[in-house]
Amino acid sequence: MTEEIDPGELPPVVRIVDDDASVRAAIEDLLASVGLESRSFASTRAFLDGDAPEAPGCLVLDVRMPGQSGLDFQRQMASLRIGLPVIFITGHGDVPMSVRAMKEGAIEFLMKPFDDQALLDAIQSGIGRDRVRRAFEAEITTLRARYDELTPGERAVMDSVVKGLLNKQIAGLLDVSEITVKVRRRQVMLKMGATSLPQLVRIYDMVASSATDGQNPSGAEGR
Repeated sequence: MTEEIDPGELPPVVRIVDDDASVRAAIEDLLASVGLESRSFASTRAFLDGDAPEAPGCLVLDVRMPGQSGLDFQRQMASLRIGLPVIFITGHGDVPMSVRAMKEGAIEFLMKPFDDQALLDAIQSGIGRDRVRRAFEAEITTLRARYDELTPGERAVMDSVVKGLLNKQIAGLLDVSEITVKVRRRQVMLKMGATSLPQLVRIYDMVASSATDGQNPSGAEGR
């Protein structure tokens, strides 16, 4: 059986999207000189069709290209669930353009011809940010899976515990005994991997931030 590789352990890949083949080649050579793998694309469409999203890294994106511009693609990335950090390069930039890019979350906005070291520094920053993002998303996925394994009654107890209610109050709210609350509370701590109430609250908040069904992760009361 082939051992599955943790995406977080994959070597980083720098994606380059620029319609100018000479620019793509120059950046590829620069990255190769420092041992970084890269993939080049002549358009955002080619990037969407050919990228390997499991590999961490960042996106070096030209601003002005035939078809979809880099700025328009940056705005579209959220809806496409592409979280790669973006570094813009352009030969025709201006202040409003750079401000818009940075407000949308770009790491850097470099004018051609740009300084090689400035680009490398931005790329290393982007790779670091992407690794942190991917680790956080992996943790969210794990916590959500644990939460989904809780029984409805355990979820109801967890929802009440993180709101600061005492066992007696929870028992009255759910119409169960305090012993039942204590048992469910212990199971919640065990299943969610929490060793303290503050940690459980943090976990709950993380799960809630990933949910789309309402104000609490379960989306419903339960017994």
